[in-house]
Amino acid sequence: MRSTAYTTEHDAFREVVRDFLAKEVVPQFPEWERRGVVPRELFVKAGALGIPGLQVPEEYGGGGSTSFKFNAVVTEEAARAGVGIGGLSVHMNVVVPYFTSLCDADQRRRWLPGLAGGELMSAIAMTEPGTGSDLAGMATTATRDGDHYVLDGAKTFITGGINADLVIVVARTGAGQDRRDGLSLLVVERGMDGFTRGRNLDKLGLKAQDTAELFFDSVRVPAANLLGEEGAAFRYLTGNLPQERLGIAVAAQAAAESALRQTLDYVRERTVFGNPVSSFQNTKFELAGCEIEIEAGRAVLDKALDEHDAGTLSGADAAKVKVYCTELQSRVIDRCLQLHGGYGFMLEYPIARMYADARVTRIFGGTTEVLKTIVAKSLGL
Repeated sequence: MRSTAYTTEHDAFREVVRDFLAKEVVPQFPEWERRGVVPRELFVKAGALGIPGLQVPEEYGGGGSTSFKFNAVVTEEAARAGVGIGGLSVHMNVVVPYFTSLCDADQRRRWLPGLAGGELMSAIAMTEPGTGSDLAGMATTATRDGDHYVLDGAKTFITGGINADLVIVVARTGAGQDRRDGLSLLVVERGMDGFTRGRNLDKLGLKAQDTAELFFDSVRVPAANLLGEEGAAFRYLTGNLPQERLGIAVAAQAAAESALRQTLDYVRERTVFGNPVSSFQNTKFELAGCEIEIEAGRAVLDKALDEHDAGTLSGADAAKVKVYCTELQSRVIDRCLQLHGGYGFMLEYPIARMYADARVTRIFGGTTEVLKTIVAKSLGL
């Protein structure tokens, strides 16, 4: 069955993205994986096509799109090509919406053109060494001192943290009756005194995606870099989570579809006992099962994409689709790797890298377990 979420306009954009990835990413990707980071010039090249700023207003050099589906096309095509695009997905799907929705007029003039063109890459720093999904447990502090905030603390697992020029840091600026009160968003800019980057973390998968530790030692952040209202960060964060989780679901679904395509090609070519692997009943049943699950995942995802564009996708429903598609991704890729036999364990075969990359999708953006609690709460439990 064909996806029902996209129009001819999306299909035309898909061809542009596919060509861009084939020319600018696929040939260089193995080297980027070895280096552990995507070169910054890729983002400027993508900016020439309008990719980083799809949802940035046109007056600031962006695409002015109100549809998330164009972002989804970029994610799907990267999965289809078997490549990663570093922190670009987080920049587009997670961070830019904070800027477009919360910037005041001056901040829009300062930041949006660069964000749209790829000259300014962004990241968001939430996770801390002592906290994971518990956003309210953050220990990073920002104390007001005249026209500045003095920022102290550390963040970890920050996607795009090496390449980022602008980092939205979640910090505690006050306290309240609820642990969620008193959190604010501050934009820390490259080169600010006291802002340092630690290791580019060595991960199991997603090797070309820079993932960094960030440290803030009495960083004086201008009050003009406060994003939105002081103390309102928790509301902003929870408001943007549906799109973040939907973006992860898109990547997971596309990866499962890509794994099935590659495995179908492999089992037709590979012979065992003088017969193609595809001729065995177990192979047929395993891949038929994968196809059935993938079709179900695509139906769930298409509905979520439609609802998100219509503004009706709830936080609980975004949690459902993220859980479903990421769990599906892991099941399908595991079965596909098994059908590759020993070659599936060799990194020269794409399925091995896909297996490693898949594991984290059930963790970042909210673990499966945390998201199930959100779904349970929506059931009145």
